[in-house]
Amino acid sequence: MLFALVILALAAFAGAMLTYTAGFATAVPVHLALASGAMPLIAGAMLHFVPVLTRTMGTDKRLNRLPWLMLLAGLLAVSSFLFPSSAVAMRTVAALIGILGTVIISGWIVRLSRKSLGNPHPGTYWYLTAMGCLLLGLLAVVLMQLWPSQYLPLRRFHLHLNTLGFIGITAVGTLQVLLPTAAGQPDPGVAQRLRRDLRWVLSGTLLIAGGAAWQGLLVWPGVVVWLLPSLRLATAWHTLYRKAPEKWNGSATAIAGGLAGFIAILLFGAGHAAGFLSTSQASIAYLFAFLLPLITGAAGYLLPLWLRPGMQTPWHSQAREGLARFGLLRVVLFIGAGALSAWDWSDWGWLPAAAALLLFVIQLRHLVRQ
Repeated sequence: MLFALVILALAAFAGAMLTYTAGFATAVPVHLALASGAMPLIAGAMLHFVPVLTRTMGTDKRLNRLPWLMLLAGLLAVSSFLFPSSAVAMRTVAALIGILGTVIISGWIVRLSRKSLGNPHPGTYWYLTAMGCLLLGLLAVVLMQLWPSQYLPLRRFHLHLNTLGFIGITAVGTLQVLLPTAAGQPDPGVAQRLRRDLRWVLSGTLLIAGGAAWQGLLVWPGVVVWLLPSLRLATAWHTLYRKAPEKWNGSATAIAGGLAGFIAILLFGAGHAAGFLSTSQASIAYLFAFLLPLITGAAGYLLPLWLRPGMQTPWHSQAREGLARFGLLRVVLFIGAGALSAWDWSDWGWLPAAAALLLFVIQLRHLVRQ
């Protein structure tokens, strides 16, 4: 299932690039990438990670249908922008389906947390918080249809809760656990950092989302509150791994590219709040600079495990090395594409991202052929 979700996410990202260059409204490529690509993949990844974090039995197989339910919600959301006459109905149904899936996954996380052998890993609470942000973001979609006078503020609230809350909190929480494993060197401060920083990242998300929707001045403290734990994490990684340059172009670098991209989009978001960047520019920069390095970096390390679960073999190491090759180049191309798009060089700013995505697909094709 997870391999199929990765392939579908990559296809959604490629489709987002095509619709963007074809001149569709920005909402189409953004929802294609986020709602149809990232949301189902993150739901599937949570089904994989939460039992590990809570030290409980594997996922109930019936829950494996949930990522496909989230995919249906995402496709309906995209379709609502392509068929304006049915937009309200499609968006409402998409939001309600997404809310159903979110509530089920959140309840499952709570249930496993209570069954945990000892205290669950603090990363569990990051996932639960991310799902709470997704729930609020989807409720905002329903309110948009019922409260037309607040449509634009609620749309901004929805956008930031999903990008910084659902995806951002999930990503930063996962990367802190994933990168030490990929680097083969433990991070002794990860549990304490996750416990301490969750309140700050949630506060930053709510300040930015509420500020973008109703009170612009709140965005600035929100960006600072989100930047502090992000930079603290980057500093910790630099201290731990700077003495291993031989790993700089391996899986760890590709994974760390997700954090670098996230810090970049926080800065782009500040530029948007200051009026230097349009919503369209900031949204496309988010896809290129953060979402693409995040998904390709994490998938490059996890796909061999998902393709062949169980005992790790030399094949797993070789597969990871193959997918991590050129990881540093991909990160530079993705973040460069985000920067170019942020400054409205959109006529060719997407090309570096397309080249990096194509490179990863070629590497993935080689793995599948093996």
